Amino acid sequence: MCHAIPAQVIEIDKASDMATVSLDGVKKDVSLALVQDVEIGDYLLVHVGYALNKVSEEEAQRTLELFAEMAQLDGAQP
Repeated sequence: MCHAIPAQVIEIDKASDMATVSLDGVKKDVSLALVQDVEIGDYLLVHVGYALNKVSEEEAQRTLELFAEMAQLDGAQP
């Protein structure tokens, strides 16, 4: 199963159509080739180095909370 992870845009390089995103302090460069009108502060769903689409901050936070809950449940299994 593949997952796209929400991350916040912290830098944009328009010349290369790339952005730097951050998730819990981890920074990653991603391609913006598939998404238009991205601005610093936006949240993007990121998968294998590509931004797939923009999401609201609320949706991004809820998704990250669900991933954290799944990780806790996985750790609780024998």
